[in-house]
Amino acid sequence: MTARRIKAQLHFLLLIPLAAFLYGCTPTRPGAYRSPSAPPPLPYQQAPDVSQPPEFDSVGYYSHELPVFLFPMPERLPDPSPVAGLLRQADAHFQEGRRLLRQGKPEDARREFDLAVEALLNSTVSGPAKQQIYRKLHEIVEAVHQLDLSDLASGEAEGDVAYEESPLDEIPELTFPIDPKLRHQVAEQLRATVSQLPLEINDDVLRYLDYFSNGRGRKTFLNGMRRSGRYRPLINRILDEEGIPQEMIHLAQAESGFAPRAISRKKATGMWQFMQFRGEQYGLKRTKQYDERLDPEKATRAAARHLHDLYTEFGDWYLAMAAYNCGPLCVARAVERTGYADFWELRRRGALPKETGNYVPIILAMVILAKNPAQFGIEEIELEQPLEYSTIELDSPVHLALVGDITDRSVGEIRDLNPALLTNVAPAGYSLHVPAGSGPAVVAALRLIPPDRRTEWRLCRVSEGDTLASLARLYKTTPQKIAEVNALNDQTPSPGSLLIIPAPPQRSTLMGSSSAAKAVKQTRQIASRTKTGSAAQTSSAAKKKPASATGKPQANAVTVAAAAPRPTGRISPAAK
Repeated sequence: MTARRIKAQLHFLLLIPLAAFLYGCTPTRPGAYRSPSAPPPLPYQQAPDVSQPPEFDSVGYYSHELPVFLFPMPERLPDPSPVAGLLRQADAHFQEGRRLLRQGKPEDARREFDLAVEALLNSTVSGPAKQQIYRKLHEIVEAVHQLDLSDLASGEAEGDVAYEESPLDEIPELTFPIDPKLRHQVAEQLRATVSQLPLEINDDVLRYLDYFSNGRGRKTFLNGMRRSGRYRPLINRILDEEGIPQEMIHLAQAESGFAPRAISRKKATGMWQFMQFRGEQYGLKRTKQYDERLDPEKATRAAARHLHDLYTEFGDWYLAMAAYNCGPLCVARAVERTGYADFWELRRRGALPKETGNYVPIILAMVILAKNPAQFGIEEIELEQPLEYSTIELDSPVHLALVGDITDRSVGEIRDLNPALLTNVAPAGYSLHVPAGSGPAVVAALRLIPPDRRTEWRLCRVSEGDTLASLARLYKTTPQKIAEVNALNDQTPSPGSLLIIPAPPQRSTLMGSSSAAKAVKQTRQIASRTKTGSAAQTSSAAKKKPASATGKPQANAVTVAAAAPRPTGRISPAAK
């Protein structure tokens, strides 16, 4: 018994840990977790109602100094260059004159413009920096000239359109012999030149390469290249969209020097020199109020499509260019007569007009020169800034002076954005170009004026010190009329507010015979001194007539608006 009892007790002792183990493996009733070290939760208490934010104790929190991130940014140190200071001084005088002119103070504006011009004319800067002075002087003189013309014509519904002669009329026929070294040099350059347009060289192309690299031809080429900057992005985009080689941009350079209002003796007109019937064929309308051949964007689109059609007809870009010049029928008859569909063979046989025979070599020479300027001694060309604008659709006729009031621009500046306009009134339905980004503001401001008054009324931004009486004197109306249309009840207008002025644009004279006229004459002298340093050339240039931006003789700033265009010289054939 004792042994059996001992054995039973051993069995019981072994079962106890087994039972404890099995109990630990069974699922337990879920319950909240409690950390043995965590305190019991606090009872819920409603937050007190705080009506005011607690006061901030500033002690120790920048009580005597600003944090670094609140320090004002240090002002940019002025450029120590005397040239930069002189340019800033001239620009400040010009901007002040422009502001005074907008306020109806032409005499005060004239003095500021004179100061701007004289500061540059009296400069003693020499060396390469002189070119900066020349560019700034030219820029200010042309701007003042435009302001003058816009003042002269702003009161007129019919504005005078200033046309320019086509540079193609000035390019002579060349027959001089060619240096064999030039042929070898150009051949080497063409091997490394990438072009969508096939480029060939022969004596005719080489002669024009030499012409555009020197003397008068160089000036013609550079003037066109500089101006191309205004329209190059637009033209490149359209040529690409229409599948035309990018090098065809130089067709516009030869035709017009990128002048939107270029015209020939036989009335080929615009940057791409369309005759009226050809322009109408490609959708370019002409009315008494506008001529779309003068619109750079629409004319470029039409020219690209015309060139595309010509290439489709002839299958050769040289023949397409020739047909653009003398007409597709002329080229087709030459091919039919000779049996050769090759431009150079047609030229050699005299089957094309003489002007057309020179036309293609001129364009090829411009292309080669533009792609390799350094090899022909032409320094880096500073292109004009691209022309940027917004476009609005007009639902009523609008005088450009009113658009100038809204955008703080002169009538001349608005017309520069809209070269197709033949008058100072844009008709209903016209797509008007306004300064970039100003479209919504112009549309909103125009709504302040009844549609039937937008050719007769003005808008004015009130300045400090303006009264109804002073504004009435400025715009030649009465305080009562201004108060009535603006519902002012004779109260003084607040500075910065926009007032409707029930008065038409006024005609005035700004510059007369001031320093700007003198500056127009002397810009050529400065250019000569800058480029050659020759006193003899400076003296010779002083005897020439005042020059425009393209170097052509130009009338006095006051009378040029009334001068009728008289294009002269040889022209391209009429069948463009």
